[in-house]
Amino acid sequence: MLQPKLCKTWMPFNFSKDVLGVIIYLAIIGVTYFLVVKSSFQYIPGYYLSEVHRFTSFLAVGVGVLLFILTSFSDPGTVKAENVTKYVCAYPYDNIIYTEKECSTCKILKPARSKHCSICDRCVARFDHHCGWMNNCIGEKNIRYFMAFLVWHFLLCLYGAVVLGLVLASRLKELKVIYILTAYYGVENSFFSLAPHIVQTFKWQDYINWKRKLNETKTSAAALKASISGMTGEKKPPESKWRAFFRRSPLEDVEVTKDNIYDKGFVRNLLEIVCPLSSKRSFTHNKVD
Repeated sequence: MLQPKLCKTWMPFNFSKDVLGVIIYLAIIGVTYFLVVKSSFQYIPGYYLSEVHRFTSFLAVGVGVLLFILTSFSDPGTVKAENVTKYVCAYPYDNIIYTEKECSTCKILKPARSKHCSICDRCVARFDHHCGWMNNCIGEKNIRYFMAFLVWHFLLCLYGAVVLGLVLASRLKELKVIYILTAYYGVENSFFSLAPHIVQTFKWQDYINWKRKLNETKTSAAALKASISGMTGEKKPPESKWRAFFRRSPLEDVEVTKDNIYDKGFVRNLLEIVCPLSSKRSFTHNKVD
Protein backbone atom coordinates (compact mmCIF):
# COMPACT_ATOMS: atom_id res chain seq x y z
CA MET A 1 0.00 0.00 0.00
CA LEU A 2 1.39 3.42 -0.99
CA GLN A 3 2.01 5.78 1.88
CA PRO A 4 1.22 9.49 1.36
CA LYS A 5 4.27 11.69 1.08
CA LEU A 6 4.61 14.21 3.87
CA CYS A 7 5.59 17.78 3.13
CA LYS A 8 8.64 19.17 4.77
CA THR A 9 7.68 21.02 7.89
CA TRP A 10 8.87 24.55 8.32
CA MET A 11 12.27 24.99 9.91
CA PRO A 12 13.99 28.30 10.66
CA PHE A 13 16.20 29.18 7.70
CA ASN A 14 16.98 26.00 5.81
CA PHE A 15 20.69 26.30 5.03
CA SER A 16 20.43 23.53 2.42
CA LYS A 17 18.77 26.10 0.13
CA ASP A 18 20.53 28.82 -1.83
CA VAL A 19 21.71 31.56 0.53
CA LEU A 20 23.39 33.72 -2.12
CA GLY A 21 20.57 36.29 -2.06
CA VAL A 22 20.89 36.69 1.71
CA ILE A 23 24.64 37.18 1.47
CA ILE A 24 24.25 39.77 -1.32
CA TYR A 25 21.63 41.74 0.64
CA LEU A 26 23.71 41.83 3.82
CA ALA A 27 26.78 42.81 1.79
CA ILE A 28 24.91 45.65 0.04
CA ILE A 29 23.41 47.06 3.22
CA GLY A 30 26.66 46.68 5.17
CA VAL A 31 28.98 48.16 2.54
CA THR A 32 26.60 51.04 1.79
CA TYR A 33 26.30 51.99 5.45
CA PHE A 34 30.07 51.72 5.90
CA LEU A 35 30.71 54.06 2.94
CA VAL A 36 28.15 56.56 4.22
CA VAL A 37 29.74 56.53 7.69
CA LYS A 38 33.27 57.00 6.33
CA SER A 39 32.33 59.75 3.87
CA SER A 40 29.58 61.72 5.64
CA PHE A 41 29.66 61.21 9.40
CA GLN A 42 32.65 63.55 9.72
CA TYR A 43 30.31 66.37 8.63
CA ILE A 44 27.60 65.50 11.17
CA PRO A 45 26.68 67.59 13.11
CA GLY A 46 26.60 70.30 10.48
CA TYR A 47 24.82 73.51 9.63
CA TYR A 48 21.52 71.74 8.82
CA LEU A 49 21.96 68.43 10.70
CA SER A 50 22.25 67.61 14.37
CA GLU A 51 24.30 64.80 15.89
CA VAL A 52 21.15 62.73 16.44
CA HIS A 53 21.31 61.61 12.80
CA ARG A 54 24.37 59.50 13.62
CA PHE A 55 22.12 57.35 15.81
CA THR A 56 18.88 57.51 13.81
CA SER A 57 20.70 56.29 10.68
CA PHE A 58 22.05 53.28 12.56
CA LEU A 59 18.59 52.62 14.03
CA ALA A 60 16.96 52.87 10.59
CA VAL A 61 19.39 50.36 9.09
CA GLY A 62 18.95 48.09 12.12
CA VAL A 63 15.16 48.06 11.72
CA GLY A 64 15.57 47.15 8.04
CA VAL A 65 17.84 44.21 8.91
CA LEU A 66 15.42 43.14 11.66
CA LEU A 67 12.52 43.04 9.18
CA PHE A 68 14.72 41.05 6.82
CA ILE A 69 15.45 38.52 9.57
CA LEU A 70 11.78 38.28 10.56
CA THR A 71 10.78 37.58 6.96
CA SER A 72 13.56 35.05 6.42
CA PHE A 73 13.18 33.12 9.66
CA SER A 74 9.39 33.15 10.11
CA ASP A 75 6.96 30.45 9.04
CA PRO A 76 5.24 31.54 5.80
CA GLY A 77 2.20 29.44 6.64
CA THR A 78 3.10 25.81 5.98
CA VAL A 79 0.05 23.66 5.27
CA LYS A 80 0.21 20.27 7.00
CA ALA A 81 -2.22 17.49 7.74
CA GLU A 82 -2.70 18.91 11.24
CA ASN A 83 -3.82 22.38 10.13
CA VAL A 84 -5.21 21.87 6.61
CA THR A 85 -8.83 22.01 7.89
CA LYS A 86 -8.21 25.42 9.43
CA TYR A 87 -6.83 26.79 6.16
CA VAL A 88 -9.71 25.34 4.14
CA CYS A 89 -12.16 27.16 6.44
CA ALA A 90 -10.19 30.39 6.19
CA TYR A 91 -9.88 30.27 2.38
CA PRO A 92 -12.94 28.65 0.77
CA TYR A 93 -12.99 27.54 -2.87
CA ASP A 94 -14.62 29.80 -5.44
CA ASN A 95 -14.99 26.89 -7.91
CA ILE A 96 -13.66 29.13 -10.69
CA ILE A 97 -9.95 29.55 -10.14
CA TYR A 98 -9.68 27.30 -7.10
CA THR A 99 -11.49 23.99 -6.77
CA GLU A 100 -11.21 21.29 -4.16
CA LYS A 101 -8.27 19.06 -5.02
CA GLU A 102 -5.34 17.29 -3.49
CA CYS A 103 -1.71 18.37 -3.65
CA SER A 104 0.00 15.83 -5.90
CA THR A 105 3.19 16.05 -3.84
CA CYS A 106 2.03 16.35 -0.25
CA LYS A 107 -1.07 14.14 -0.73
CA ILE A 108 -3.20 16.42 1.42
CA LEU A 109 -6.13 18.70 0.61
CA LYS A 110 -4.96 21.87 -1.10
CA PRO A 111 -6.62 25.04 0.34
CA ALA A 112 -7.60 27.84 -2.02
CA ARG A 113 -4.81 30.34 -2.80
CA SER A 114 -2.17 27.89 -1.58
CA LYS A 115 0.63 26.45 -3.67
CA HIS A 116 3.30 23.80 -3.36
CA CYS A 117 6.75 25.42 -3.48
CA SER A 118 9.11 23.23 -5.46
CA ILE A 119 12.16 24.89 -3.88
CA CYS A 120 11.11 24.42 -0.24
CA ASP A 121 9.08 21.24 -0.98
CA ARG A 122 6.08 22.30 1.09
CA CYS A 123 2.59 23.71 0.63
CA VAL A 124 2.24 27.36 1.66
CA ALA A 125 -1.06 29.04 2.51
CA ARG A 126 -1.94 32.14 0.46
CA PHE A 127 1.30 31.67 -1.42
CA ASP A 128 2.74 34.85 -2.93
CA HIS A 129 6.18 33.83 -4.20
CA HIS A 130 9.45 32.25 -3.18
CA CYS A 131 11.90 35.06 -2.45
CA GLY A 132 15.51 34.23 -3.21
CA TRP A 133 16.69 37.30 -1.32
CA MET A 134 14.91 36.10 1.83
CA ASN A 135 15.71 32.44 1.24
CA ASN A 136 12.12 31.75 2.21
CA CYS A 137 8.61 31.55 0.81
CA ILE A 138 6.35 34.58 1.18
CA GLY A 139 2.93 33.45 2.33
CA GLU A 140 0.06 34.15 4.67
CA LYS A 141 2.01 34.43 7.92
CA ASN A 142 5.09 36.39 6.86
CA ILE A 143 3.83 38.63 4.06
CA ARG A 144 3.24 41.38 6.67
CA TYR A 145 6.95 41.36 7.48
CA PHE A 146 7.80 41.32 3.77
CA MET A 147 5.56 44.30 3.00
CA ALA A 148 6.95 46.18 6.00
CA PHE A 149 10.45 45.37 4.74
CA LEU A 150 9.70 46.89 1.31
CA VAL A 151 8.04 50.02 2.71
CA TRP A 152 10.76 50.55 5.30
CA HIS A 153 13.58 50.27 2.75
CA PHE A 154 11.82 52.77 0.51
CA LEU A 155 11.66 55.20 3.44
CA LEU A 156 15.26 54.36 4.32
CA CYS A 157 16.44 55.29 0.80
CA LEU A 158 14.39 58.50 0.97
CA TYR A 159 15.82 59.37 4.38
CA GLY A 160 19.37 58.68 3.18
CA ALA A 161 18.94 60.87 0.10
CA VAL A 162 17.60 63.78 2.18
CA VAL A 163 20.37 63.50 4.79
CA LEU A 164 23.12 63.32 2.18
CA GLY A 165 21.59 66.30 0.41
CA LEU A 166 21.61 68.26 3.67
CA VAL A 167 25.22 67.22 4.29
CA LEU A 168 26.15 68.61 0.88
CA ALA A 169 24.17 71.80 1.53
CA SER A 170 25.92 72.18 4.88
CA ARG A 171 29.32 71.90 3.24
CA LEU A 172 28.37 74.51 0.63
CA LYS A 173 27.27 76.79 3.44
CA GLU A 174 30.37 76.24 5.57
CA LEU A 175 32.75 76.72 2.63
CA LYS A 176 30.80 79.82 1.55
CA VAL A 177 30.50 78.49 -1.98
CA ILE A 178 27.21 80.34 -2.55
CA TYR A 179 28.73 83.60 -1.26
CA ILE A 180 31.76 83.25 -3.54
CA LEU A 181 29.65 82.56 -6.63
CA THR A 182 27.20 85.38 -5.91
CA ALA A 183 30.11 87.76 -5.47
CA TYR A 184 31.58 86.54 -8.75
CA TYR A 185 28.32 87.05 -10.68
CA GLY A 186 27.49 90.24 -8.79
CA VAL A 187 24.01 89.21 -7.62
CA GLU A 188 22.21 89.02 -4.28
CA ASN A 189 23.65 86.53 -1.82
CA SER A 190 21.04 83.79 -2.23
CA PHE A 191 20.73 80.52 -4.10
CA PHE A 192 17.65 81.66 -6.01
CA SER A 193 19.47 84.69 -7.40
CA LEU A 194 22.40 82.49 -8.35
CA ALA A 195 20.36 79.73 -10.02
CA PRO A 196 19.89 81.40 -13.46
CA HIS A 197 23.64 81.97 -13.74
CA ILE A 198 24.37 78.38 -12.84
CA VAL A 199 21.89 77.23 -15.47
CA GLN A 200 23.52 79.48 -18.06
CA THR A 201 26.89 78.04 -17.12
CA PHE A 202 25.69 74.63 -18.22
CA LYS A 203 24.42 76.07 -21.54
CA TRP A 204 20.83 75.13 -20.77
CA GLN A 205 19.47 77.86 -23.02
CA ASP A 206 21.60 76.60 -25.90
CA TYR A 207 20.14 73.13 -25.40
CA ILE A 208 16.57 74.53 -25.45
CA ASN A 209 17.26 76.38 -28.71
CA TRP A 210 18.77 73.26 -30.29
CA LYS A 211 15.77 71.20 -29.19
CA ARG A 212 13.33 73.72 -30.71
CA LYS A 213 15.18 73.76 -34.04
CA LEU A 214 15.21 69.95 -34.08
CA ASN A 215 11.44 69.81 -33.57
CA GLU A 216 10.93 72.36 -36.35
CA THR A 217 13.05 70.25 -38.69
CA LYS A 218 11.05 67.11 -37.85
CA THR A 219 7.78 68.95 -38.50
CA SER A 220 9.00 70.21 -41.89
CA ALA A 221 10.19 66.74 -42.87
CA ALA A 222 6.83 65.20 -41.91
CA ALA A 223 4.93 67.82 -43.97
CA LEU A 224 7.17 67.24 -46.99
CA LYS A 225 6.68 63.46 -46.73
CA ALA A 226 2.90 63.89 -46.52
CA SER A 227 2.83 66.11 -49.63
CA ILE A 228 4.94 63.65 -51.60
CA SER A 229 2.72 60.76 -50.53
CA GLY A 230 -0.38 62.68 -51.72
CA MET A 231 1.18 63.35 -55.11
CA THR A 232 2.23 59.74 -55.71
CA GLY A 233 -1.09 58.29 -54.53
CA GLU A 234 0.61 56.25 -51.85
CA LYS A 235 -1.62 53.94 -49.80
CA LYS A 236 -2.64 54.75 -46.28
CA PRO A 237 0.15 53.76 -43.87
CA PRO A 238 -0.57 50.86 -41.50
CA GLU A 239 -1.92 51.63 -38.06
CA SER A 240 0.63 52.42 -35.41
CA LYS A 241 1.57 49.52 -33.16
CA TRP A 242 1.12 51.74 -30.12
CA ARG A 243 -2.37 52.73 -31.24
CA ALA A 244 -3.26 49.07 -31.76
CA PHE A 245 -1.80 48.21 -28.34
CA PHE A 246 -3.92 50.79 -26.51
CA ARG A 247 -7.10 50.12 -28.52
CA ARG A 248 -10.03 49.19 -26.30
CA SER A 249 -10.63 45.47 -26.24
CA PRO A 250 -14.16 44.19 -26.87
CA LEU A 251 -13.73 41.96 -23.82
CA GLU A 252 -13.78 45.07 -21.62
CA ASP A 253 -17.50 45.44 -22.33
CA VAL A 254 -18.24 41.92 -21.07
CA GLU A 255 -19.86 42.01 -17.64
CA VAL A 256 -18.64 39.53 -15.05
CA THR A 257 -21.60 38.34 -13.05
CA LYS A 258 -19.71 36.48 -10.32
CA ASP A 259 -17.85 38.55 -7.72
CA ASN A 260 -14.30 37.85 -6.64
CA ILE A 261 -14.80 36.41 -3.16
CA TYR A 262 -11.17 37.07 -2.27
CA ASP A 263 -11.32 40.81 -2.98
CA LYS A 264 -12.85 42.41 0.11
CA GLY A 265 -11.84 45.98 -0.51
CA PHE A 266 -8.61 47.85 0.18
CA VAL A 267 -9.01 48.12 3.96
CA ARG A 268 -10.02 44.50 4.62
CA ASN A 269 -7.39 43.20 2.21
CA LEU A 270 -4.80 45.19 4.14
CA LEU A 271 -6.10 43.84 7.43
CA GLU A 272 -5.75 40.29 6.12
CA ILE A 273 -2.06 41.00 5.54
CA VAL A 274 -1.57 42.35 9.05
CA CYS A 275 -3.80 39.76 10.77
CA PRO A 276 -3.91 36.46 8.81
CA LEU A 277 -7.32 34.82 8.58
CA SER A 278 -6.07 31.47 9.91
CA SER A 279 -4.96 33.12 13.16
CA LYS A 280 -8.46 34.41 13.93
CA ARG A 281 -10.36 32.65 16.69
CA SER A 282 -13.45 32.02 14.56
CA PHE A 283 -11.55 29.74 12.17
CA THR A 284 -9.92 27.93 15.06
CA HIS A 285 -13.41 27.18 16.42
CA ASN A 286 -14.47 25.91 13.00
CA LYS A 287 -11.62 23.47 13.09
CA VAL A 288 -12.64 22.19 16.50
CA ASP A 289 -16.29 21.89 15.47
